[in-house]
Amino acid sequence: MPALTPLETEALRLSLRVAVWSVATSLPVGLLVAWLLARRNFIGKTILNGLVHLPLVLPPVVVGYLLLVLFGREGPVGRLLYSLFGVSLPFTWQGAALAAAVMAFPLMVRAMRLSLEAVDRKLESAARTLGAGPLAVFATVTLPLMAPGIVVGAVLAFARSLGEFGATITFAANIPGETRTLPIALYTLIQTPDGESAALRLTVISIVLSLAALAVSEGMARRLRTRIDG
Repeated sequence: MPALTPLETEALRLSLRVAVWSVATSLPVGLLVAWLLARRNFIGKTILNGLVHLPLVLPPVVVGYLLLVLFGREGPVGRLLYSLFGVSLPFTWQGAALAAAVMAFPLMVRAMRLSLEAVDRKLESAARTLGAGPLAVFATVTLPLMAPGIVVGAVLAFARSLGEFGATITFAANIPGETRTLPIALYTLIQTPDGESAALRLTVISIVLSLAALAVSEGMARRLRTRIDG
């Protein structure tokens, strides 16, 4: 395969950057939401669960538009961010990371929630009986036991972020070097005369990255399960 062009290299680097930041910033929130949904009963739990999974059923363009309404310069959250910190997320790579994080969030939460629900609560009770506090129990018992789910959720979210298109192009647009991620670059090449060969290369790269992410997820989860069982 010929060497990647500057456009392709730029899109690949930006996609990896966006995917890493989307997972890193959403992982703590995802863990908290997974714990709330798995371990707590409260008023509005059904609504929270619905909101978490809403990006799975809404068209990505709708999600991007809602982000634009909320985080735009005149939106309620966007106006606050700009007045307090001078931060404007639309049409930036940070905005692309936010859009990717929102679209990948349901996959992350679901994987962690299922893993948390599978943890034997008798082990947590035994730790509390021995004098461990709630935080100590979570850090030393619950978290290690649900670690495979955390890994799977993070890697799935990473792979989903790499492939995010609709919400990203709506909220962050198609700006070369700033928001033109791998899927958007692929779309651009398809619309460009004689861009088929470059589009094919980006397609192959996307497939390889996705398969590698899934393989890493399976390998790490299997290793963690073996360590826990041992």
